[in-house]
Amino acid sequence: MDQSLPPGLYIVATPIGNLSDLSPRAAETLRRAELILAEDKRVSAKLLAHAGARAPMVTYHDHSSDEDRRKALDAIAAKAVALVSDAGTPLISDPGYKLVRAARMAGLPIFTIPGPCAAIAALTVAGLPTDRFLFAGFLPAKSKARRDAIGEIADIKASLVFYESGPRLGDSLADLAAVLGDRDAAVVREISKLHEECVAGGLADLATQYGDAPPKGEIVIVVGPPNERETTQEDLDTALRAALAEMSPSRAAADVAARLKIPKKRAYSRALELGR
Repeated sequence: MDQSLPPGLYIVATPIGNLSDLSPRAAETLRRAELILAEDKRVSAKLLAHAGARAPMVTYHDHSSDEDRRKALDAIAAKAVALVSDAGTPLISDPGYKLVRAARMAGLPIFTIPGPCAAIAALTVAGLPTDRFLFAGFLPAKSKARRDAIGEIADIKASLVFYESGPRLGDSLADLAAVLGDRDAAVVREISKLHEECVAGGLADLATQYGDAPPKGEIVIVVGPPNERETTQEDLDTALRAALAEMSPSRAAADVAARLKIPKKRAYSRALELGR
């Protein structure tokens, strides 16, 4: 029988699809842990059976109370406690950071057992720049809030990584295209599972494709960094004509200037010329 580990908090990355992706060290940690904090015990039970782990489980997630966290800290001080999420690396768009922060403040040992992460896995197959990237988690559910959130990170010169659900994928891609322009992007779905796929293209085309046929499964969107090429007169005129069909010259100029990252004065002057 595996001996127990020294007391502390063990952050264990778990498979995002294929159970064979569980590392030998992660499996050993789960077998030797004395208590497992699980996001959903029904989901984690399958993983523990695969790893041969028999430690009791306690539910711990985003909605756990301060009292739940205090009890977890008491356990961590006395025994080896493993923290797992439903899939992937805990704390990456999953619960746990408050517990880790509290454990660190209490001077308790914390160990990480690295492994699968959907955001990183998607970056490796998307074929987009990986030297700089921003993980932005899930976008808001409503379009106005979603566009505002996208606008906050639109100027960052890095690839952008988002998690999304199938039913919302088409709308999110459409809002990404509206705010960011038609950047190169990829939709990566069902990583490490039987129906894994990566579909690359411009944001506008991807929005059309998935707007008509929402997919199933776990989804990651990767969007390339801003296009650094100079905005041509043709680019400006095309964008302005589309905007002028729905807005006043002033609003159209402001919208286009923000999207193309050009001076508003240039866009407004051209908008007046096109409107004559």
